[in-house]
Amino acid sequence: MKRILVTGGAGFIGSHLCDRLIKDGHEVICLDNYFTGSKSNIVHLMDHPYFELVRHDVTHPYFVEVDEIYNLACPASPVHYQYNPIKTIKTSVMGAINMLGLAKRIKANILQASTSEVYGDPLVHPQPENYWGNVNPIGIRSCYDEGKRCAESLFLNYHRQNDVQIKIIRIFNTYGPRMHPNDGRVVSNFIVQALKNEPITIFGDGTQTRSFQYVDDLLEGMTRMMATGNDFSGPVNIGNPNEFSMLELAQEVLSITGSASKIVHQPLPEDDPTQRKPDISLAKEKLSNWEPEVQLRQGLEKTIAYFDHLLKTT
Repeated sequence: MKRILVTGGAGFIGSHLCDRLIKDGHEVICLDNYFTGSKSNIVHLMDHPYFELVRHDVTHPYFVEVDEIYNLACPASPVHYQYNPIKTIKTSVMGAINMLGLAKRIKANILQASTSEVYGDPLVHPQPENYWGNVNPIGIRSCYDEGKRCAESLFLNYHRQNDVQIKIIRIFNTYGPRMHPNDGRVVSNFIVQALKNEPITIFGDGTQTRSFQYVDDLLEGMTRMMATGNDFSGPVNIGNPNEFSMLELAQEVLSITGSASKIVHQPLPEDDPTQRKPDISLAKEKLSNWEPEVQLRQGLEKTIAYFDHLLKTT
């Protein structure tokens, strides 16, 4: 049994990670300030003898004795991270400094949940880890993009200068149960609109692409990355290389829900990437042949069932 700290543990991905780590037999400390996370995501764990919930903001130091740290704390959807961009930057940068300082003091392994947004609107397709990206440093998305890029730099420099044992993963679009219904992400948007028979909003002409990864596949990649030896720190892409246009995603959601929703188009937001697809060759090599197993329709069916229940009970 390991003692593991999960920052952002009451969020969409963080709560699923807490479930996974508890299931694997570990003791988990879940840290969250509930800016985007919710107690409802982890309430089922509250009575578990090896689960502990702490209300705390990672922009302030936190002291605890643990074996591993998963640093997930940061709003991840455009609606949330653009709501308070300064807070977003502080969470990424100061949160990384505080968690790295903790890892240094207690000699814990620490994993940074970075993002495919570090690639910006990529000029290389698919995106390998050695691609430096095409990011607008002063655009409306930069609070998140540059915050995560700075956090990666901090992690690598704590490793080089202080020998902190780090892991960096770059998470590509991930979906599944416990997504916030109003987070502005395309999967949750389309599903909620379809279930309400409201118009499905597509920004631009709908030909822009994304690669959608079901949350269970991400968790497997994360835990495998944490288990790698000290000779591999990353960064490594964790995503599904199957690429879909926004129109294809909308049609799949309509097919599963049987919705009467119509598709409407709106202008493309500033700096919205036109394509996104991970090169997962490195993940396959370093993470014991890891690759996603859940296909889009299968994952969407589970996610739609979650939202359908949520909308009927709230």
